[in-house]
Amino acid sequence: MQVSAEAARTPQPGTVEHWARERPDALAAIEGDRALTWAALNDQANRLAHGLAARGLGPGDIVVVRTQIRLEWMAIAAACGKLGCSLLGMNWRLTPAEVRYVLNNSRANAILCDDADPAALLPAFDGQPLKAAVSLDVAAAGFDRYTDLVAAPGPARFSAGQPGLIIYTSGTTGLPKGVLLRGSADMSDPIVAEYLADVGAHRTTSADARFLLTMPVHHGSGPSQVWAAQKAGALTVMIRRYDPLAVLDAIQRYRVSHWTGVPTMFKRLAALPPGTVAQHDLSSLQSITVGAAPVSDALKQWIITHLGDCLYEGYGSTETGMVSRMMAGDQGRKPGSSGRPYRHVRIEIRDAAGQVLPVGETGEIWAWTPVVIRNYLNAAALGTDTRDPRGFFRTGDVGRLDEEGYLYISDRAKDMIISGGVNIYPAEIEAALQTHPAVADAAVIGIPDEEFGESVMAFCEIKPGLSVDERALLEHCVGQLASYKRPRNIRIVDELPRNTVGKLLKRDLRAPFWKDKEKNV
Repeated sequence: MQVSAEAARTPQPGTVEHWARERPDALAAIEGDRALTWAALNDQANRLAHGLAARGLGPGDIVVVRTQIRLEWMAIAAACGKLGCSLLGMNWRLTPAEVRYVLNNSRANAILCDDADPAALLPAFDGQPLKAAVSLDVAAAGFDRYTDLVAAPGPARFSAGQPGLIIYTSGTTGLPKGVLLRGSADMSDPIVAEYLADVGAHRTTSADARFLLTMPVHHGSGPSQVWAAQKAGALTVMIRRYDPLAVLDAIQRYRVSHWTGVPTMFKRLAALPPGTVAQHDLSSLQSITVGAAPVSDALKQWIITHLGDCLYEGYGSTETGMVSRMMAGDQGRKPGSSGRPYRHVRIEIRDAAGQVLPVGETGEIWAWTPVVIRNYLNAAALGTDTRDPRGFFRTGDVGRLDEEGYLYISDRAKDMIISGGVNIYPAEIEAALQTHPAVADAAVIGIPDEEFGESVMAFCEIKPGLSVDERALLEHCVGQLASYKRPRNIRIVDELPRNTVGKLLKRDLRAPFWKDKEKNV
């Protein structure tokens, strides 16, 4: 985001420099035994901005941030805002070859990382227009030390708001693609402002709020949680590597009011020894938001029963922003729903020919939001098969709308199994398997079948300390699923493949079965 003349004279509300002036000694963030006040955070950001500027970074540049959840991320983000740079959140698990792809594709100008062996990334930098490479934790040839960059005082700098944020899609269906998220840069647009206000409306906006950050900062949700807290001048409690006991301890110790996570995080809480959750005081929680992957009714009920009746479910994508929200008060009245559209959002359910279907019929979900993208980073405009002339985006999800406008998501279109000409939705089968007391999680795919084209195969992850065999799981499905939906085969695995946000990587499960086949997995 370009630094405005007005921002150069006075802090903008909700920025780090604003809170450094208004609440200098209040805590901005805590991570383990480390903490930063707003004044200390702003000072570190000014120092970092000064160091990066000395290396040639300025307005319009892209800064790659490849770190885990940590205090320095907030200073880096603030420094980017002060310099007018965009922040590109990179998954810290990417290999050097994958790093090189993102650097090439994004045309990034700098990278900051907390790798244990930063030098392993150097081959990815060859030929890249990098003005700076910075290591946060260890010294390495070819890298500046973060501590050196923030050692010298820097002049006070002011931003016009949060930096531009670039997130790369997870690559679960192909090569990752960069998305420049529209945020505070568009707040002058009243439609965007009203939409974004509604997205955060279920969270308290006072400085007394406490936000728990467990979502990775290379995912759109992670930065949005930090900036929601920052806007209010509230405290962000960070947990670098997810641990269910650490979550319970943090909620109790810091009186956390707002927590956002993916289903896998809550499943790991539910898998703790009986009584563990009940031993912690979680009464401070005002909102629990879950999203980024399908949430079973059984898991929703567990959250409500054990963590509190304050569960919200969010549905959206990197390309569209948030699309719908299930309010806490509607969970019992509309089981299985992902809620109603946010303000100014429109949803259409369409058939394969692109025709809008009547209420109650299942089809592909198309969504229009005030922040839907027109193109991926450094790419041509999206084709009409992805974004139609009216701006509706093809989400790739299958679902329906009821008569009150509530959205129900059946599955990903690409995951749908067609067996003997009949559409089968894996999510329904997975939900049935997850009702077995020994099953922690399940993934269902279609595999080649000479007679029917595809047949149903399931993979089940078993809860620690429990055991079950495939035959028992097959019998469990009888009475819950029609015969054509039941798995023909079930394989028990130690752990299902997931990305860092907890999404199942079904492509990895399908690949061995569809090798050398015509179907694209």
